[in-house]
Amino acid sequence: MNADLIETLPLPHRLALSYAPRRARTPVLALMALEARLSAVLRQKGEAIIAQMKLAWWRDRFGEPAEQWPRGEPLLELLREWPGNREVLSGLVDGWEVLLGEQLDRRTIQEFASARAAAWAEAGNSAADTLVACQYALADLALHLEPGPEREDATALLAESRGRGFPACSRNLRPLAVLRALGLRALDRGNTELLDGPAAMLLALRVGITGR
Repeated sequence: MNADLIETLPLPHRLALSYAPRRARTPVLALMALEARLSAVLRQKGEAIIAQMKLAWWRDRFGEPAEQWPRGEPLLELLREWPGNREVLSGLVDGWEVLLGEQLDRRTIQEFASARAAAWAEAGNSAADTLVACQYALADLALHLEPGPEREDATALLAESRGRGFPACSRNLRPLAVLRALGLRALDRGNTELLDGPAAMLLALRVGITGR
């Protein structure tokens, strides 16, 4: 089952996941797979109301005891093992939902980044990694926004966050450190590909080992 979920992840995330210690691999994979599912909902063309209904389904699940979850959904089965508070998963859904607004501003972008950061911190049981997660979330969002005011706001918030430092990541969330480093590199280079050659692979290797 886990192998099937890993296959749903983008290649950079699969590479980053390989640096997770055994004790953290399940929650990190679960969070990566959930974010991939939520982002796919937003990428699908169609009415916003349909996307909201799909997001609401996940939010409803996280508001229920896991014993009431339907069987047969591989991601839900993995999320039964979520080690922390599932309220952060409901908050994560809310964070992705703000992207359905007609226009993002600095406040909603910060809400999005904060929701993702809270979920990552819970996955790694390390509140100290919140800044790392915020930097990753803002870089990831900026890479997926078209040039314009929204991307400018995302990059401005990222610049403010980077001004607070570039902390190393805890061992549990070493995959997050890899994704942050690759995202910042791509953004700084004006690129949209996280893994664009040997230099990116070497960066992932270094950060995967050292955490920064």
